[in-house]
Amino acid sequence: MSKQKKLGLLVDVETTGLGPDSDEIIELALKLFSYRSDSGEVIDILEEDSFLREPTSNSALKNYNQAYRVHGIPFESVRGKSFYDVKIKTYFHRTDSVFAHNASFDRSFLYRLYPEINDLKWFCTMRGVPWKKYGFPNGKLLTLLQSHQITDYQTHRAMDDITYLLELLKKTSPNGNLYLREILENGPMRKYQPTGQAKMG
Repeated sequence: MSKQKKLGLLVDVETTGLGPDSDEIIELALKLFSYRSDSGEVIDILEEDSFLREPTSNSALKNYNQAYRVHGIPFESVRGKSFYDVKIKTYFHRTDSVFAHNASFDRSFLYRLYPEINDLKWFCTMRGVPWKKYGFPNGKLLTLLQSHQITDYQTHRAMDDITYLLELLKKTSPNGNLYLREILENGPMRKYQPTGQAKMG
């Protein structure tokens, strides 16, 4: 692999709610792709997978019906399912960088299952581009997909979201750069600080 060619991993989770301490991931989608670190050009999609799991904590189970209104995943679809951890970890071990829209959310949930992800470089596609400065009403994924004529409809299923997100990253910003390049130039996020952990420095 040339020095410029890197592997990126797009991730998205669907959860039972907003709190990583009281809610759980029920769906995870992963898409491994190659890109040029100098230009941000996406070269190829190498592998992709999505997984479902049944939540186990009482708080996550209690919140399921409310979350269902957003993600539309019936409980029957996740009942008895669990994540294939070995396969999921191979994605994290292979990648140079992880990308997610509102990455702090995805990362806070994934950290509970796979703490080693905190050693990876994480990039937020929502905060890594000055969307409002570029004239978009906000940085929400659906708003950006509509504004770039990618899709008018968001299913809130994890694989659909990262498939559309990759199309967005291939587009050219008003600055004339590919969005992926701008996100890379903006730099990775700081490491995740789990609740209750003393902040360094």
